[in-house]
Order: sequence, then C-alpha cells, then structure tokens
Amino acid sequence: MNRIHLATALARRGDDILLVASKYRNHAQPLWNLPGGRQMPGELLAETVVRELLEETGLHGCVRELCYVSESYDGETQITNVTFAVEAHGTPSVPTRDGDHVVAVEWVTPTELAARLAIAVVREPLLAYLKEGTRYAGYAEAGVSIVFPD
Repeated sequence: MNRIHLATALARRGDDILLVASKYRNHAQPLWNLPGGRQMPGELLAETVVRELLEETGLHGCVRELCYVSESYDGETQITNVTFAVEAHGTPSVPTRDGDHVVAVEWVTPTELAARLAIAVVREPLLAYLKEGTRYAGYAEAGVSIVFPD
C-alpha cells in the first residue's frame, strides 16, 4: 500500500477563507482546495503547510492550531490530510514558476465554499469543521484520483 501525507492551511481574513485552484493532468478543469500539498521526507506536517502556503500563494504563514484530519483511499493509496489553522501574512498571488499547478488564488466567503469545492473528501470535512467543529473524517473511497505534479 502507498501512503501520501498532505497538509493544508485554513487561512482566514475576517470570515473569508483562502482557496487555490490547481490544474492536474487528469482533470479538465482546475480543482479548488485549501492551500497545501505533500509532505517531503524529513519534514514535519506543520513545516509542510507553511512551505506549501508560501509556494502556492506567496503568503508567509504561522501555524496556530490543528483543525482536523481526514483520510481516504484511492485504490491502493491511503491519503491522510491534516488541516491546520494558519495565520497568513502578505498579499496572495498566483505562482509564476514554470509548470506550477496553481492557476488561481482567492479569498472566498463561507457561503461560496460548497460551490467551489467539487471534491467531497475536500469539501465535507472542511464544512463539518466550520459548522460543528468536527475533527475527523474518513472515506473508504476518495471518489477522485489526482495525478500529483512531480
């Protein structure tokens, strides 16, 4: 079995939440998500989320607390995502590196989240955390496959 560890940032400005749209080879349209990505060898998840926030949005971040954990399976791959509340500083921007998968960065109102987040294993844990404070979600099937950029 393969395992992928992800860390995502729940960054807020007032009531708005920061989202990124990422383009993947196996999806025709960009997918919206919280900023974040894969943990690198030797990296703590709190370090992953700060690095990914900077790479994907240009924002510097400081981890404040653990929000929730979600996990799912994509065939033989178990994906664990840890979402942290992150205090973000600066003005967000789309990365300018060649080949970067992020194509948009936006502050979104809470009422827009459900419409923007098309993937249930991304949308449902976030909405449950925001509404009820739910800290864990598990899915036997991810319902989506992502081909991560290298």
